[in-house]
Amino acid sequence: MKAKHVILIVCLLSLKLTFSQNTYDIVFPKKGENEKCRTCFEIFNQKPEDVEFSITRKGDIVYFQVNDINWFNRLFKNSGDGLAVDIVPKNKYSCLKNALPVNEIRGTLLKPIYSKLLKKNLELKGKTNYQVELGKIPKELLNEDLEYNILFLSNRNLCRYYIIYDLKSYDWDLLDMGMYLDELTFTPKQIKSSDDQSFLVKNKSLKFIIPFNKNQTTFSKTDIKPIYDSLKLTDFNIKTINIKAYASIEGIVKRNMVLQEQRANSIVQALQSFQNPTIETYVTSSENWVEFFNDIEGTKYEYLKPLTKNEVRDKIAGSVSKQMEPILKNHRKAVVELELVRKDKYKSFSSDDLFTKFNTLIKKKNIEEAKDVQNSIFERLKGKPEELKLLNKMSIPKEQAFIDILNKNEAFKFMTDFTYALIVYTELKELEKLAPNNAAIKYNLSTLKLKLWHWNALNINREDLNTQIFSLEKYGVAQTEISRMLVNSHIILSELFSGEGDFASKDNSVAFVNSNYKKFKLSNNDYLNLAQYLNKYGNPTMAVDLLDGKARTIDIDEDLLFYYLNLSLIDEKLIEDKGYRTIMLNAINMNKARFCKLFNSVDSGGVTFQLLENQFLRKTYCENCNN
Repeated sequence: MKAKHVILIVCLLSLKLTFSQNTYDIVFPKKGENEKCRTCFEIFNQKPEDVEFSITRKGDIVYFQVNDINWFNRLFKNSGDGLAVDIVPKNKYSCLKNALPVNEIRGTLLKPIYSKLLKKNLELKGKTNYQVELGKIPKELLNEDLEYNILFLSNRNLCRYYIIYDLKSYDWDLLDMGMYLDELTFTPKQIKSSDDQSFLVKNKSLKFIIPFNKNQTTFSKTDIKPIYDSLKLTDFNIKTINIKAYASIEGIVKRNMVLQEQRANSIVQALQSFQNPTIETYVTSSENWVEFFNDIEGTKYEYLKPLTKNEVRDKIAGSVSKQMEPILKNHRKAVVELELVRKDKYKSFSSDDLFTKFNTLIKKKNIEEAKDVQNSIFERLKGKPEELKLLNKMSIPKEQAFIDILNKNEAFKFMTDFTYALIVYTELKELEKLAPNNAAIKYNLSTLKLKLWHWNALNINREDLNTQIFSLEKYGVAQTEISRMLVNSHIILSELFSGEGDFASKDNSVAFVNSNYKKFKLSNNDYLNLAQYLNKYGNPTMAVDLLDGKARTIDIDEDLLFYYLNLSLIDEKLIEDKGYRTIMLNAINMNKARFCKLFNSVDSGGVTFQLLENQFLRKTYCENCNN
């Protein structure tokens, strides 16, 4: 999935301000704010969604930009209506300072500009953007890392104080239903990439955990063989290994990291001994603070949770760590993820020879071997939609004997290039006539119908579709997959109801989704899609509840974890939860640089450094990011 930026402008409505600087003629109402700011509030409440405003900087001058002059003119109608900028430097939040000053304007306030000058100096920039100068940055701040908060004034009263947050979100889609080829096959999309349309035809991935004994640094072939045998890897080669190695938190950090690297590399060497093709390996190591804080909750060691890492180490040094060994022993482990590729006995064949071999097997009605060759052809075409026309070289009679092979070809086309959806749907309808009780065809048709409905490419009778989905059970389709389809149908319905203004029906569909997603297993990509759906059509609390438990596990996808942080970092109630630090430490373990970057200025790719107004966030940031 492709990340995108969402600029969120957050209004602080209840500022309690004291002043150590010039506030000019601005009035900070302590009582009667609703009456004094009524007109301003109404204009903001009625602001169309497509109206956008921001602060930009050119050299030492800051400007207010807006894309709707009519809204601008309504907002600044009277002589006392105006704008001011609060210029906030990042060094205010230096970790060298013991505490932040409270209850004051956050930075340096520029002199307010009122309605007459705002309208006089407003200039058209481009087709729809307007801008007006609001003042110069003081010389002493020119080389600082800065952010710019906006004060909206009504009759000189401060009515709106805005901070700009740059949050990342992702494109989202229905939950992945997969398609039946030889078996139900899903698209292993990476959240970071929207361009990778590859999928697992002959590949599969496995994730498992290997525990470490204390001070153990090596694994032998004998240690690994039971795992290798239990995973039934004899028909596969390991293509890549991704190992996240975790040490328990007692002891010296540097030694812990070296120990974990040695353990991880010994696992790779042991697995490599079972095959000739070289395994691509990716190894990271960290201390397991996440499970440490999870596991001491509710125990006599819970008092350690609010302490810094160094304070925890000091507290448990010596005899305490020995007493805690029943807990700590569970934290020494490796999370091992293998990407497997089926061994291909046709790998040496040229493409022409491969198609010839396939067609010969079809003539002989050697179906099983023909499927193996078909899989080899798919492997070569995987991720290459421009080469799908090569499938025309496959001569397959439209007869019931070849129905599985015909179905696989159609499913492969769709999974390689979604623009084939309607064509594949039509072809599968024809195949259904040949094999009216074929479960794979029935399932694939239902999947395509949901997709085409979602894309407004097919008129759907909702009752008929529900009947079709429920009927899959009698063809042997698992109830979990039926539940996934029903959830997707309600995701589509909630979008339709919302567009029609039928919000009661929309809420009912959201409630169905929120109550039923637990009936089947979610991939990381599913979690992200569902969280964004619930955030948009339900409420942020639903999305947070979905991800909260997942965010406290060490095997969560990195982008999913950081999406959770995007949802929650600006919610002070969530941040105050005693488990939130565990989630932040999880992010720090996964990608410390990415976590710390969240607290950069918007111009430097961060959400905003003003998150550090929160003392809890500031403490975690200073403990881990203050290099």
